[in-house]
Amino acid sequence: MLLYWHRRDRRTADDRGLAAAVDAADGPVLPVYVFDPAVTDRLGVRKRAFVDRTVRALRERYRDLESDLLVRSGAAPDVLADLCDEYGVDRVVTTECYDPVRRDRTAAVDAALGVPLETHVDTVLVDPRTLEPSYPTHSQFHADWRERPKPAPAPEPAPDALADVTADEPIPIANSDIDLPEAGTEAARERLASFRDAGLRRYADTRDDLAAAVERPLEAVSRLSPYLAASAIGIREVWETVTDVRDAVDGDERRNVDKYAFELTWRELYYHLLAHTPDLATVNYKQFPNEIAWRTDDADFRAWQRGETGYPLVDAGMRQLERDGYIHNRPRQVVASFLTKHLLLDWRRGAAHFRERLVDHDPAVNPGNWQWVASTGTDSVDVRIFDPVAQAAKYDDTGAFVREYVPELADVPAEAIVEWPTLPADRQAELAPDYPAPIVNRTAAYERAQRVFERALGKRNDG
Repeated sequence: MLLYWHRRDRRTADDRGLAAAVDAADGPVLPVYVFDPAVTDRLGVRKRAFVDRTVRALRERYRDLESDLLVRSGAAPDVLADLCDEYGVDRVVTTECYDPVRRDRTAAVDAALGVPLETHVDTVLVDPRTLEPSYPTHSQFHADWRERPKPAPAPEPAPDALADVTADEPIPIANSDIDLPEAGTEAARERLASFRDAGLRRYADTRDDLAAAVERPLEAVSRLSPYLAASAIGIREVWETVTDVRDAVDGDERRNVDKYAFELTWRELYYHLLAHTPDLATVNYKQFPNEIAWRTDDADFRAWQRGETGYPLVDAGMRQLERDGYIHNRPRQVVASFLTKHLLLDWRRGAAHFRERLVDHDPAVNPGNWQWVASTGTDSVDVRIFDPVAQAAKYDDTGAFVREYVPELADVPAEAIVEWPTLPADRQAELAPDYPAPIVNRTAAYERAQRVFERALGKRNDG
C-alpha cells in the first residue's frame, strides 16, 4: 500500500503530490494527516484555528470520495513509521516544503521510515530548483519565471483510487478569538469565483483604494490569502482561473487582470527565496557592510502593536490586524515601514507579531514582505520609506479606512485625519481628545531612518 502524507496541501483537488501518489500506486492510496507539535506549535493561534478547520473540511471531502483521512497527533517520524507497519505500507509520498521546520521533519521522517519517501513540488507554479539560486530584484526573477511552463491543475482522485478505511480519531479544533473565514476547498473556490466575477477585471484600479476596501472588501481585492496560506486551494487552479479571464479580455480589463496575475508572482518569488535561503525569517537577505542600528524601545513596539502610534493609517492597519486577523496590502506595507523606518525597530519583531495574529500567515510571504519593506530583502531601492501621511493622502483621502478601525477619529474631518501627525497638539486635543499623540516626529524619524540605513550601507560615516 502507498501512504500519502498531507502536509501544507490540505485539499484533494489540484494536489500534485496526491495525484502523483495515485498514478504511482499499485493499489489504493492511504491518506494521512499528522498534527506534529514541531510544526503546529509554531503556528499563531488564529492560523492554527483556521488550519484545524481546513483539515476537518479535508476529511469531509475524503468521506465524500468514499474514503477517509487518518488523522494522528505526535511526532511525524514516529507516527508515520507506526502507520507504515500497521498498514503494510511500501512507499510514502508527500509534497515539498520549504520552511526550515518542515524541511527538518522531512529529513527526520525519511530517516525513520523503512520505505522510500518521495516528494513533489506543489506549493508553487515553478519549481525553485529550475531557476537561478538568487535574483537581486523581483523584475529579474520575473523575467526568468515567466518563461517557465506552468502546469495545469492536478486532477482529484477517483474514489476507487483511495483506501477503503474509516477514521474516527477526533480532529483537535483550536479556539479563535475572532470570526474566521469559512474553511476548506469549496469555500476557497467560492471566494475565487466571486472575485473572478465581481472584482478581477477592476483589480488594478481598486487594489489600493482603501475606501473600496471598506465598502466592497470582497471585490476590491481577492481575499484569497487565507486559503492560499492554508493550501485549501491549489495555486495552479487560481492561476488557470486568472489566466483564462486574462485571455478572454482586452484593453482596460486586460490591464487589471494582468496586475493580479503579476501580484501572484511575488508569492512565487518569496517561495523561491525561502527555498534557497531557509533562514529567510531570521537573517537579513541583503548583506550590509555595517550593522543596522536597530532601536530596542519596547514602549514604541507595544504602541505599534496596539495601534496607538498617533499615525491614523498605521493605527487603522494594526487594529484591522487585531480585529480581523488580516491587513489590506497597502496598510500592511505602511505599518511594516513605520515599524522598521520611523521607529527603527527590527523587522523580525514585526514579522513575529504578524505570525501570531494573522490568519493568512505564510512562512515565505510574511518574511519576504517584511524584508522587502525593511530594505533588507530584494529591492532596487536602497532605503524605501513609506511616509504614512503621504500614503493616507493618496489611498485614504476620505478617511474611510481610518474611521472604520479608529473610532476615536470617527467625527474628525478627512483632511485632519490625513494630516494628523503634523497638526498642532492643541488642535489634535480639540478634535479627538481620546486619540494618542504621535509617538515620533514624522520628519525627524524619516531623516533618522535615512541616516541609519546609509551608515549600514557604508554611504556615510558621520556619528
